[in-house]
Amino acid sequence: MHRAITGKLVVATHNPGKLAEMQELLGPYGVEAISAAELGLLEPEETGRDFRQNARIKAVAAAKAAGIPAFADDSGLVVDALDGAPGIYSARWAGPNKDFTGAMTRIERLLQERAATTADRRRAHFVSALCVAWPDDHIEEVEAHAHGTLIWPPRGTAGFGYDPMFLPEGHRRTFGEMTRIEKHGLPPLGLGLSHRARAFMKLAEICLHEP
Repeated sequence: MHRAITGKLVVATHNPGKLAEMQELLGPYGVEAISAAELGLLEPEETGRDFRQNARIKAVAAAKAAGIPAFADDSGLVVDALDGAPGIYSARWAGPNKDFTGAMTRIERLLQERAATTADRRRAHFVSALCVAWPDDHIEEVEAHAHGTLIWPPRGTAGFGYDPMFLPEGHRRTFGEMTRIEKHGLPPLGLGLSHRARAFMKLAEICLHEP
């Protein structure tokens, strides 16, 4: 049986960009989202072998520490020509200083080394695995993807992470050039384009109800 999400929820992240997106998505459902950083919760070591496992590790740790339901996202960029890299290591490629300009440059260098210069050789997709964990060990999990092509040089200053080099399928602007509503806003205001928005819509179907 699925369980409804109500009241207050810990978002198990120290990333302000992810927190802002989740607060906007959860707001219409009357759910108050507070971050793990606000509560002073430590980030657990992400030892999972895939996105779902890492999301579960973060959600369970936050739920146990806070004593209320916790929500976690594990997401990243999967590049076909790089055999799936950076994948679950997407954030780590940016280093402790969150240097995603450097991470994007590294991806481009590797693509050039593999002669991946045409659109068909620069296919990639974002993955978002969402997990909600309760202190009593109940868990809800979903996953979604957003497919597209990597462009160079990066375009746009909106969004975060690898957004400026990711051109979603069927669009002429990168995630970095789109407004927040365009990228992850849900219909009817937005298109629900991002991997996180698509995963959230799956989660909403089973766990969220408008007040």
